[in-house]
Amino acid sequence: MAAELLGGSAMHEISLMQEVLHIAMMHAERNKAQHIHTLTLRIGPLAGVDVEALRLAFQVVTEGTAAAGAILEVEETNVKCWCAGCSKLFEPPHSEFFCPDCKVLSSDIRQGREFDVIALEVM
Repeated sequence: MAAELLGGSAMHEISLMQEVLHIAMMHAERNKAQHIHTLTLRIGPLAGVDVEALRLAFQVVTEGTAAAGAILEVEETNVKCWCAGCSKLFEPPHSEFFCPDCKVLSSDIRQGREFDVIALEVM
């Protein structure tokens, strides 16, 4: 049913949001909360997630739950790589992770793959 509401192309995001909702509901229950007001996620561009599809999936999977009507906040991060040659952290300007100073390709990705629940506001 959820896939039909989202056009069938967001099964990955539906599965992710179902798991996130499960985690949020466990924490809410543990804290004797009746309602989840806000859920905040940190998502990197390399996480393989379509943020807009995730927002739609959130609306669908929270319907009829203690999180119905909750706010989904998404904190998007940038990609950061470590250059072993220069010993410095850098943000690549596009999907090729070459150090802007020494032009060496980095495979040491330090940030950008995140998909984390970072905050939950309950009542």
